[in-house]
Amino acid sequence: MATDDQLLTAIHTEHAADLHRYVTRLVRDPGEAQDVVQEALLRLWRHPDVLERPEESVRAWLFTVARHLVVDQARSARRRRERTTDQVPEIPEPDATQAVLDAWLVADALSGLSADHRAVVVGAYYGGRTVAELAVEHGVPPGTVKSRLHYALRALRLALQERGVTS
Repeated sequence: MATDDQLLTAIHTEHAADLHRYVTRLVRDPGEAQDVVQEALLRLWRHPDVLERPEESVRAWLFTVARHLVVDQARSARRRRERTTDQVPEIPEPDATQAVLDAWLVADALSGLSADHRAVVVGAYYGGRTVAELAVEHGVPPGTVKSRLHYALRALRLALQERGVTS
């Protein structure tokens, strides 16, 4: 009696090439075809009683099993839902949620400032203007702009502390 290794080698030698050609025509993907052929040959090896039939019957059984495997793969949920591609569907970006929440907190705290204080803070920090430019824009001396910035930032810090943002 032949050992399992000898039996598997004999099955592979006898049927693998023809079966691979047949399955490749069904699936059009050489890797997938190779998987189907291996599974079909493994099933034949697990059913040695099939090998006792005439050669044509063994071959028909093997090709039928391979066709069923291809159909099962085509019907599987994995096949219907998963698609392979070489392109990434989207470019990953860092999560901006925290930045949005921070912006809301700062905007809320800014709304609690007086109009003069809010104007110099927004002009300096969001507008990128200098003290001299803000002084000309608001028609006040530069020292007044500095004073407004100082007290506005203190009030802003206090407002953020009340919201639990800073310590």
